[in-house]
Amino acid sequence: MKRVGILTSGGDAPGMNAAIRAVVRSATLRGISVVGYLDGYTGLVENQFVELDDRAVGNQIQRGGTFIGSSRCKAFMEPEGRALAAENMRRIGCEGLIVVGGDGSMRGAQMLSKEQNILAAGIPATIDNDVYGTDEAIGFDTAVNTAVDAIDKVRDTGESTGMMFFVEVMGRTSGAIAMHTAVAAGSAGVLVPEEQEELTQLVKRLRHSIEMGKRSHIIVVAEGEEAGGAFAVGQKVGAVLNHNYRVVVLGHIQRGGKPTMRDRIVASQCGALALDRLADGKTEFMIGIQRGQPVEVPFDEVVRGQKPQPRTDLLRLALQLAG
Repeated sequence: MKRVGILTSGGDAPGMNAAIRAVVRSATLRGISVVGYLDGYTGLVENQFVELDDRAVGNQIQRGGTFIGSSRCKAFMEPEGRALAAENMRRIGCEGLIVVGGDGSMRGAQMLSKEQNILAAGIPATIDNDVYGTDEAIGFDTAVNTAVDAIDKVRDTGESTGMMFFVEVMGRTSGAIAMHTAVAAGSAGVLVPEEQEELTQLVKRLRHSIEMGKRSHIIVVAEGEEAGGAFAVGQKVGAVLNHNYRVVVLGHIQRGGKPTMRDRIVASQCGALALDRLADGKTEFMIGIQRGQPVEVPFDEVVRGQKPQPRTDLLRLALQLAG
């Protein structure tokens, strides 16, 4: 293999740049050139790319987001779009592709490989941490730490004013961020889409806590209707308790910022091994992290597997320690 492409697809996640860096540096050691396709699969279809060498990825490991851009591409969802993408790759001598993204991005890479006989590998990157086959996805650790840091600041205001705060974190269909944040930040409650706590129980616990003289109450809510939404939950609970409250929506700040040490390591491990396996001629696999080590997971398992079971042990722990 003399030339390989890389792209970042879907929602951005802190640590994507570290993954790109690991791929490029590993490719250099093998004498392989790398092109970075701009804005995900869009760049692949529109043949928009940049040459990536060791200097291009210098001073990138600490940057959040992705410097080659990311998007969702409707054209690539059609067979004609994937055929054009493969033609563009062959035109510049690109023999393989590494895709950094979530489960939808892995499906795209698998279809390209099966239909167009393109060597393809994946690296899991999503702050929701809901890709099958890996314990950790790039960006998750940073997102949780961002949420915890924000709640630590909100708690200061809660202690000063006595108001309740309902903090909404990302995770429309996955409560991973919410559950980890709730435990790490010492929340008074947590609502996630996978396993709902009755609002009556939350109200009962909060009322008892207020009667015991506690001033600061932080309730973590996963975004979306499945968890009620922080505004709806706050309105209901605040009305029943006749207690002042505020809603804080963290939103996309969880996707930005410098990646944590853990996300940089995960990205580096996955990027280096993905390039090595691809260069050896392997295809249709993702490099995930299992029990702290990078492992090769077939795309078939990734796209057909069920989402990881929610960490209900963390949910129980968060409620056990709430007070």
